[in-house]
Amino acid sequence: MALVRSAALQNFRHCVDELGGDAVAYARLAALPLEALDSNDLLVDDRSVAAVLEIASAKLGCPDLGLRVGGTQELGMLGSLAVAIRNSPSVADALDCISRYMFVHGRELSLSVVGDPDRVPHMVALRYSCGEGRHPMPQATDMTMLYIHRMTEFLLGDRYTPSTVDLPHRPLASRDAYAVAFGTPVRFTREHADLRVPASLLALPLANTDGAVRRSALRSLSALPMRSASSAAERVRATLDRSLGMGGTTLAQVARVLSVHPRTLQRQLAAEGETFATIIDEVRRARARHYLTTTDMPLAQVSSLLGFSHQAVLSRRARRWWGCSPTSVRRGVLKEPGLSPQE
Repeated sequence: MALVRSAALQNFRHCVDELGGDAVAYARLAALPLEALDSNDLLVDDRSVAAVLEIASAKLGCPDLGLRVGGTQELGMLGSLAVAIRNSPSVADALDCISRYMFVHGRELSLSVVGDPDRVPHMVALRYSCGEGRHPMPQATDMTMLYIHRMTEFLLGDRYTPSTVDLPHRPLASRDAYAVAFGTPVRFTREHADLRVPASLLALPLANTDGAVRRSALRSLSALPMRSASSAAERVRATLDRSLGMGGTTLAQVARVLSVHPRTLQRQLAAEGETFATIIDEVRRARARHYLTTTDMPLAQVSSLLGFSHQAVLSRRARRWWGCSPTSVRRGVLKEPGLSPQE
């Protein structure tokens, strides 16, 4: 089983509702948690994501459902990774971010730059894969490839000139539907899912970027420990390091990632003298101190990256953690009274 963020199904319910379908019924048939229909941040089995698209497509008689969903998704659904991509200095840097950190969105997902499959000089391919040796489901592939196409188009505007879109399956809808969705020739039953583009595209700069914001997003994405966590507390910390700022920070969500029941995880932590509330408070405190003392990002953005619903929550936590406001921490006035966490 591979886990992906439920953002992969962003606007699925909306598209199904417009077609007169029952998204809840399709989710149940696909063994997809119902919360995934309305949340971007739940971690779910990627097989359920693929299955619900196939089931809905069949039940609705809508062969282009994947294209419909992919055509409505927003770049921001990738969370901190989207922030890093948007603020990369060039296309090559943006793709490097995706290559290095796509695991945040889905463990087995990848987008890489490879040589042109047709061996045309000065061409490359942006290749999507859902995992080595795994066979992608057609509706999910249509959805994801259209999202990647639209993301690149968003970043580059009319400077983006794909030569072809290659898909590994037969056309699910009419070829005209694909041509309209992608705005470029689409080829089917190819070996891989590729966007073929001029190699020169990689060097193109991106406009309106902020280097400080990008560095902060990359630091957040790089927080994943390199060693394997052995204790339950270490595994919880590692999971929170990955998901903080992108949701997935409740006990139930972390337990799902670790493939244990929430009560089992609570017992494991208790046996180690730990609690979930203490751990998430410690992770947030360390991350908050980093953001406040090493970046000048707005406090509202710091609050969002910590997973708080309002900036006022950050202010209350800062006073409990350090006895002063976030602004004072940023100015170098830092106190640490060691008060116990209160979730």
